[in-house]
Amino acid sequence: MVNITSIKTSSIGVWQGDNPLDFAFPLLIVQTVLVLVVSRSLALIFKPLRQPKVIAEIVGGILLGPSVLGRNKSYLHCIFPKWSLPTLESVASIGLLFFLFLVGLELDLNSIRRSGKRAFSIAACGISLPFVSGIGVAIIFRKTIDGADKAGFGQFLVFMGVALSITAFPVLARILAELKLLTTRVGETAMAAAAFDDLTAWILLALAIALSGSGADSGGNKSPLVSVWVLLSGVGFVAFMMIVISPVMKRVAQRCSVENEAVNEVYICLTLAGVMVSGFVTDFIGIHAIFGAFVFGLTIPKTGKFAERLIVRIEDFVLGLLLPLYFASSGLKTDVTKISGGKAWGFLQLVLGKFWGFLLLLCCAGCLLERRLHLEC
Repeated sequence: MVNITSIKTSSIGVWQGDNPLDFAFPLLIVQTVLVLVVSRSLALIFKPLRQPKVIAEIVGGILLGPSVLGRNKSYLHCIFPKWSLPTLESVASIGLLFFLFLVGLELDLNSIRRSGKRAFSIAACGISLPFVSGIGVAIIFRKTIDGADKAGFGQFLVFMGVALSITAFPVLARILAELKLLTTRVGETAMAAAAFDDLTAWILLALAIALSGSGADSGGNKSPLVSVWVLLSGVGFVAFMMIVISPVMKRVAQRCSVENEAVNEVYICLTLAGVMVSGFVTDFIGIHAIFGAFVFGLTIPKTGKFAERLIVRIEDFVLGLLLPLYFASSGLKTDVTKISGGKAWGFLQLVLGKFWGFLLLLCCAGCLLERRLHLEC
């Protein structure tokens, strides 16, 4: 166990006896450069296969983590020691926060409203069956995996149901943005449906956490009604952003949209601070911080020059430098070598049930389309 208070930010140099890799900031630089080099190299390799960059970044994290290179313990303890991961993930989370702000900045709120009913129906259908399947998987896990029955029954079912039924909102946004589908009708519907899914997941997780904290071990100091408070607080946050903040940002955008006039740095700084504050508020509520940043991006008008200038100023830095760290960090925490034996692979197929179901659905849709075309001919 490393005492976090003993970790120093920067060294005084190798000539005075310091190893820069024992200090937080120079080690972060090395980690960032390594992640960028590996992920960009893999992106070039995967490009002929038409795979998005996010896949290369996740695979790069797996290669750099305990699955491949990390099997050499000297390398792992030198380049990715456990004490450095919170710093790396914090920087990566800032990149994710601003990426979701950019996603909200590019989406038109009116188009999301138009696709609201359709997106809600898609979200409801997309989450229901996988959630039920996740509950079935949880029951099997509790009976077959040692130690799984130590967790509370209700919260274990909810956690597994959520884990197997929710589409990762940041990953979907990244793929749609890279494929230039984010502002299309399909992309807007998909993003709205994913937002509904994620909001449902956060509420269910709040319920599960409340249930786990309401037992005898925790002194019963939490109520299952906490999920209701999370939902009401989230609705109140969105209402406040749309009723109060949206008109303010509209006035700011009007002031900054004069032709050939540079945007006042004060407005840029206040907007970036607004992203951070919005993320903090939703995290305070119990909803992930990216939701606040995304909603704040929706409040900024898409007409005029302000949104365009914001995108130009921060997009390359966020997408090129910070965001790859987030997706690589998920790979760094993955050790695929622990999947060994027929039993483990069988459990993996259960977890991937949604994927196989999706493939089956695609095959059925393809057969129906082929039959329809055949009948028309």
